[in-house]
Amino acid sequence: MRIKKGDTVKILSGNDKDKTGEVIEVLPKAEKIVVKGVNVRKKHVKPRKQGEEGGIISRECAIPSSKANVVCSKCGKATKIGYIVEKDSKVRVCKKCGAKLK
Repeated sequence: MRIKKGDTVKILSGNDKDKTGEVIEVLPKAEKIVVKGVNVRKKHVKPRKQGEEGGIISRECAIPSSKANVVCSKCGKATKIGYIVEKDSKVRVCKKCGAKLK
């Protein structure tokens, strides 16, 4: 997967189209990502222990990684990611401006 934890991404389609957020979690086997503030669902939680409180909790759910593009820190646009090899290591590169991504 080309998207890493900590990247800022822009959502391309769905109910949260054009929203941006930071990637909290990456699920490579399922090809999904969890983005802060995107695809928020309500979950009803029952108290499990005595004294614990139940209620309704909002939490982010996973979305397919193909529905998000990384936002370049230099040009500020949502872009695809390319790779170049420098001294035996692959470096991620913005396809629009050519800047190196962290």
